[in-house]
Amino acid sequence: MSGAGADHRTVMLNEAVDALAVRPDGIYFDGTYGRGGHSRLILQRLGPRGRLVGFDKDVQAVQAAQRELAQEPRFTMVHDSFARIAEVAEAFDLLGRVDGLLLDLGVSSPQLDQADRGFSFMQDGPLDMRMDTTRGESAAQWLAHVEEDELARVIREYGEERFARRIARAIVAGRERQPLRRTAELAALIERAVPRRDPHKHPATRTFQAIRIHINRELEALQQCLRDALEVLARGARLVVISFHSLEDRLVKRFMREQARGQRLPKGVPVRHEQSNARLRILGKARRPSEQEVADNPRARSAIMRVAEVL
Repeated sequence: MSGAGADHRTVMLNEAVDALAVRPDGIYFDGTYGRGGHSRLILQRLGPRGRLVGFDKDVQAVQAAQRELAQEPRFTMVHDSFARIAEVAEAFDLLGRVDGLLLDLGVSSPQLDQADRGFSFMQDGPLDMRMDTTRGESAAQWLAHVEEDELARVIREYGEERFARRIARAIVAGRERQPLRRTAELAALIERAVPRRDPHKHPATRTFQAIRIHINRELEALQQCLRDALEVLARGARLVVISFHSLEDRLVKRFMREQARGQRLPKGVPVRHEQSNARLRILGKARRPSEQEVADNPRARSAIMRVAEVL
């Protein structure tokens, strides 16, 4: 996810909003408001009777939306995770009436660029990593008590890090000497623990990703949101998801394929497609940003967008 504004470019802005096929009188959910790039373009395409609901766990994103769109009657901002789209839709009497859901996953540029958020190993700051700083454990608090086996599992599964055990052992040993409170301390510790280096990637990249995903329950939230999307979205609605790493994309790809295939029946059983209980139709192949966008915004390089329509 990449924030909009003077210093931040929204990834696949036009492609994602085009994929939503916005109707002037439609109802849309932007599951990850960020700095509002997608939301503003959706609002441009909505008529006076259209409606947009934005979600974000990040207090700063919510405050930005409230400042910029305070006078926009068609827009409602919700300070919550997209994992709660069903509850929010029910509260607004929108279950089964939403015409499109857009998810722009991952961490935003404003979060990465602010040292005091603790997401980046590139600059020193408090080891926080929470997207919602009003609740839950920070990375520092979790690292202070997590057992080595669990830490190694998180780093291996969420970071796809082959040196997960070595890094976990180093972190546990390091916290015995002094509590880990700063991003620079953790990055340096990881750097010393990793025996072989990828010339194109900092040794701490995968571990920071893994800890962030765990702290924010990112994959669990995505799974919950995808399941609930089928209850929230109307027939003919679009589901558009932009992922930034393979773990997210695999979840999205698997979900869309399963819902497009429908009920599995024994071979040879005669059944028409409409009898298979398929809930989605996949629209086209997965798309990536243009070469020009990646050149202009290197953070877009790993983005991949998938689109499906509700049957």
